[in-house]
Amino acid sequence: MTKPFQFYISTSMEKSSVLVALSALAQETRLDIFRLLIQAGPDGMPAGQIGERLGLPSATLAFHLKELKTAGLATVTRNGRSLIYAAAYPTMNGLLAYLMENCCGGPTTAAQPSCLPTATRSC
Repeated sequence: MTKPFQFYISTSMEKSSVLVALSALAQETRLDIFRLLIQAGPDGMPAGQIGERLGLPSATLAFHLKELKTAGLATVTRNGRSLIYAAAYPTMNGLLAYLMENCCGGPTTAAQPSCLPTATRSC
C-alpha cells in the first residue's frame, strides 16, 4: 500500500512531493475529479456518484482516484459498501503555499491562499 504524501505549510516542503501533486493534477480527468471533490466539500462523495457525474467507467475512475490518493490530494473512507472520496484540503493548501513562497515570491507569514471546505471557500 502506498502512503500518500504529507504536505505542511513551511519552507522545508519537499520539491518531489510538490511535483507528485502537480503531476497528478496535470491530467484532465484527475483535474475534473479533483474539482468535483472540492465542490463536494469535506463530506466528499461516493465513487459511483463521481463516475456518474463525469461519465467515467469504474476501472478508469478507480485508476484516477488511486493517483489522487497517492499524491495526497484525496482521502477515502468506507461507509458501508460505499467508498467516499473527499479532497484533501491540507494538501491543496500546502501546495498553494509552496507555489506562492517558492514560485511567486510571495510572503511566507502573510495571509496564505487557502482552500476552505465550507460554503465560504475562496478557491
